[in-house]
Formats: sequence, C-alpha cells, structure tokens
Amino acid sequence: MSGTFPPTLFASRRYAVLGLGRNGAAAARTLAAMGAQVQAWDDLAGSRAMLDDTPAVRVAEFTSLDGFDALVLSPGIPHTLPKPHPVAAMARAAGVPILSDAELLFEAVRLSGSKARFAGITGTNGKSTTTALLAHLLDSTGHPVAAGGNLGTAALALPLLGNDGTYVLEMSSYMLERLRTLRFDVASLLNLTPDHLDRHGDMAGYASAKLEIFARQQPGDTAVVAIDDAHGVALAARLPGCVTVSGRDVPADIRTVGTVLTDAAGPIADLAGINTLLGQHNAQNAATAVALALALGVARDALPAALASYPGLPHRQQRVATIDGIAFINDSKATNADAAAWALGCYDRIVWIAGGVAKAGGIDTLAPFFPRIDTALLVGEAAPAFAETLAAHGVAHRIVDRLPQAVEQGFELARAHGVGVVLLSPACASFDQYPNFELRGTHFSALARLLEAERAV
Repeated sequence: MSGTFPPTLFASRRYAVLGLGRNGAAAARTLAAMGAQVQAWDDLAGSRAMLDDTPAVRVAEFTSLDGFDALVLSPGIPHTLPKPHPVAAMARAAGVPILSDAELLFEAVRLSGSKARFAGITGTNGKSTTTALLAHLLDSTGHPVAAGGNLGTAALALPLLGNDGTYVLEMSSYMLERLRTLRFDVASLLNLTPDHLDRHGDMAGYASAKLEIFARQQPGDTAVVAIDDAHGVALAARLPGCVTVSGRDVPADIRTVGTVLTDAAGPIADLAGINTLLGQHNAQNAATAVALALALGVARDALPAALASYPGLPHRQQRVATIDGIAFINDSKATNADAAAWALGCYDRIVWIAGGVAKAGGIDTLAPFFPRIDTALLVGEAAPAFAETLAAHGVAHRIVDRLPQAVEQGFELARAHGVGVVLLSPACASFDQYPNFELRGTHFSALARLLEAERAV
C-alpha cells in the first residue's frame, strides 16, 4: 500500500490553516483532498494566491475559530512568544488545538491503516544532513522511504506509505512544540546550542521543545542521543537505554575512531574519502544516521557502500568549483557561529567569506579557528563588528561590498598566498542581502562556476 490518502479520510473534520508558505499551502491542499473543510489565510496577498488553483479551500480572513477541529499554524508564526499572532490567540482562547502539519501526517497515516514507521531528527545544527543521510541509507538499501518536514517536502505533501515504509522527518523546535499524538519509532537529538530564544523564552524553553522528539516513545522504540555537547551528556543520563553516538573517540555506543564508525562489535564503516561527510560534526551526523538505520533494520554490511554513495546536500560544505587547484566551498547553511565552526575545523588554511545578519554573540566563539584563516572577506551588516573581532586577534581581513567582489578577491588572495580553499561559511543569516541562505549559496556557486569557466577558456 502506497500512494495517495483516501479522499474521505478527514471528511468529518474542519481545519483552519494560517500561513501559506511551503508548509501551509501543502497542508491546505492535502487536507482538502482528504475531504476536510478547510479555511486558509495568509497576511500576504501574494501568499494567498498560492491556493488559486485549489477551489476546495476557502481563502478568507478568520473572524472566529468556533467549530474548527484544529488550527494548522505555519512553523514561523508564533503562538506564544515573542507575541502570539492574533489568530493563534483566537485559537487558544477558543480551546482549539494548534498543530504542526507533521502531527496531521501521523494521524492520516494511522487512520489509513498503515503501520509505517516514523523517524524524527532534531538538533540545533546538522539535522538536515542527518535527515537526508538516513533517507539515503534506507532508500539505497531497498527500504521504502519518504523524507521531509522542516527539510524539503512539507510533511503533508508526502505520500502514503505502506506498512514497510518509513517517514524520515526533520523536526524543528517550532514543529515539535505543536505535536499531540505523533510518536517516533526512532528519534534523535544531535546537539543543543542557543537558538530561537525569542520564540522559546530561554534555553530551558528551547530544550523543552526539542525534547518533544522523544515524547510518547514506548518500549521497543529507539532514542539516539549525540553526546558531543554538555546537553547531550546530561540528556543521555536521563534516558536509560538510549543509544549514544559521537563524532569522537569517547565512550559511546557508536563512536568515531579516527575516521571509522565503530561500535561494540567492531568497525562499521570508514568515512575517509567521503567528501560529503567531512569533519567531526559530519562524523557525528553519520553515527546518528547509522544508529537510526540499524534500528530500522538496515543490514550492517550494507552501510559502507550506502554511506560512500551519499551525494550530500546543497549549501552544506558543497564543493562547487575548483580553479587552479583552489576549491570553492559553499557552506551557506552555516547561519550561526556554531555551524560555521564545523566547516572552519575541516580545513588547515582558508580564505573565509563571512557576514550577513549576525546572531547573538557574533563570532567570538570561533577564535580557536582564527589561526586557520589566511584572510577573511566580510560582507553585509555584520562586517564592521566581525572586522573588530578579527582585528583584536590579528586576523587579516577586508570589508567588501557583496559576494561578487568576495569571490573575485577570494580567488586572487588564495592564488597569491598558496591557499587551497575559498570557504563561504557566513556565520550569519542572509536577510540583509538575500531572502534565504539557499539563494545566497546559489549565487556564490554561480559566481564560482562562472570564474571557473572563464579561467578554462
């Protein structure tokens, strides 16, 4: 059994959908296709036009939520902090549940009679890579899989899988705090560093939302906890029977000895030479994905070839061009200093392109990696503050206008100084110059490839 959901599955239900971006528009369409009555709204007229092709959905502003079974609220819209959206406040006042689309996927799968398993992956950093890697390990070893959630395909746009299938869902804290019944057969927490504190109030609130990944698990389910940060170590102590993993050679159920993933039975797979899984952080991601895959029935001896064939994700340490032996690496997904640290630790000497809209704390925590930086090229709002930090540590740097100048100057500096890597790992959000990190990374990649083509002539 696989394919589409029954057209009368939710025929007795009525849903409100607020926010018509990637998640919301997909939720409205799918719920209507399942027979539900759906009213949808977005504060932006352009987003409301997303449903012009779905006449079964009533697009209208909400004046009351009386009679609705739930409000499906797009992840980016707050329902509590820092200030609830008026429609979210309306739902809370009326006692209407506020749900994630992942919750409704779970309900739909179970109502359809499928026993497909659910794998959930969360963490501040690394969850997209781990989600994509687990889906690849399952797919390449013949296990039916559908992957999405916070990464790629919206949860309610995924197909109905049969009993032998697995849904692999990347779960943000925003999605996790809006679950009611979703139970993950296998679930993992990669790491916790301060993020989204405006939405969760403080670190305790953020951690509480993330720990929902393990809520409702039953005996026989698998919890995987990475122990490469203090939060992971503390959580593992509170979850007896969890599987611990590490990107280092420390006491863990699956650890990394040199470049080899290893457990109590011995070596599992060698990550050496897999360019899509460079660095200690990706060793941790791989250890997590392997632990989840083993729990889901992937054969141990199939893992080395499956890991080696992993194609990687765009904008995550993606080699996009090589010019005169100089590699251009697109790590645009590194939107905070912690994420940039993973990339900086992978290369001995770099020209570093950074900047944008800085997160709290700037780049002070990256000081241990500054000796690896030949020159930093700084763009965007954060450039003056980053320049001040780098100057205090004696790191050569320049403030440039935008990415085209950074790419051109980065190549010239790397060639002149004998540096082998030009790395875009911004340690910043993109919103001062680009709508999202994807467009920033795409622009960097296009610039590098154009320069590569020009040099080849």
